[in-house]
Amino acid sequence: MKIRKLSLKNWKNFATVEVEIPDRLFLVGPNASGKSNFLDAFRFLRDLASSGGGLQEAVRRRGGVSAIRCLAARRNSDIKLGVELEQPPEGKQSSEGKRWVYEVAFHQDKQGRPILQKERVLQNGQTLLDRPNGEDRADPELLTQTHLEQVHVNRDFREMATFFASIRYLHIVPQLVREPDRSTARDNDPFGGDFLEQLAKTREKTRQARLNRITAVLRVAVPQLQEIELWRDKRGTPHLRGKYKHWRPHGKWQTEEQFSDGTLRLLGLLWAVLDEGGPLLLEEPELSLHPAVVRMLPQMLARAQRRSNRQIFLSTHSADLLHDEGIGLDEVLLFIPQKEGTEVKPAASLEDVSPLLEGGLSLADTVLPKTAPERAEQLALFGDK
Repeated sequence: MKIRKLSLKNWKNFATVEVEIPDRLFLVGPNASGKSNFLDAFRFLRDLASSGGGLQEAVRRRGGVSAIRCLAARRNSDIKLGVELEQPPEGKQSSEGKRWVYEVAFHQDKQGRPILQKERVLQNGQTLLDRPNGEDRADPELLTQTHLEQVHVNRDFREMATFFASIRYLHIVPQLVREPDRSTARDNDPFGGDFLEQLAKTREKTRQARLNRITAVLRVAVPQLQEIELWRDKRGTPHLRGKYKHWRPHGKWQTEEQFSDGTLRLLGLLWAVLDEGGPLLLEEPELSLHPAVVRMLPQMLARAQRRSNRQIFLSTHSADLLHDEGIGLDEVLLFIPQKEGTEVKPAASLEDVSPLLEGGLSLADTVLPKTAPERAEQLALFGDK
């Protein structure tokens, strides 16, 4: 299953957005333009469908309805999110796939709770769910929960709920990986608090196969590295350690506490890419990495996608990453702040982009200037009297 369209209304930076979603997506824009908030729309769907989540918890994690609602929206306006999904045929006996639509809208009641205003599910154009319905009108308390999050009522579209729950967000914070008390972090911490626990819980054969592939890549980015392995200390706490070339005959071992930020970020990225699941959401994967490595990330992700067939969406400010000639115009979304919220435009929709590329400019040279903050050169004046 894959996401093929996303529509937002009154969602954080965005008054209204409707964009097509390809298999790979690069989000480009200035700081605070909404790239992270765009990715968070997919995370919201995951939180709705995940165990321990649901509407109330998903909204609470984001600071409440008022924190989610776009500042450009009218007071008490509904927040709306919708996706269209494509599911390929299952098995040789099935010739047609499925097209899914999921829509949800909500606002808050007088107690500040999120209340559903709309929830709709379509499969191949047929309506499977349309709320509020008669039961909701008889018992308005039912509108505090989506049907997506309830196992006893989502049977007809549970495969869609399972897909939403498989969406994964990753933005490794190296210091959280190094933190001694990391094992107390919540499960599947997107910032890496339980990253080593996740590795330790993976079946040994699978874990070792992945670590072998990761080590081969890390040897290119970190030439001194010879091997990497998972081990547990006396308390049973999992650690990563790597053997580095050294003047001693047998090399020198270092644990994750001594790994560089770039090594930990790249290791986490590679593990996530090799992992199986739904769409993978990445925040600025170029951080702490050498430009030569960054330039290879798009090709590396493309190869991983051919193996896993999962979608990958990432935000970036990196000219090195966008210099890859394999990135298509339909894979780039530009985030342009306006007075009434951020506007999101596919690079392919801009009239001057294709001529500039044909004239010899790179994609980075073409799109990054369109999202640069105005008067950025004035930053150089900081500190002047």
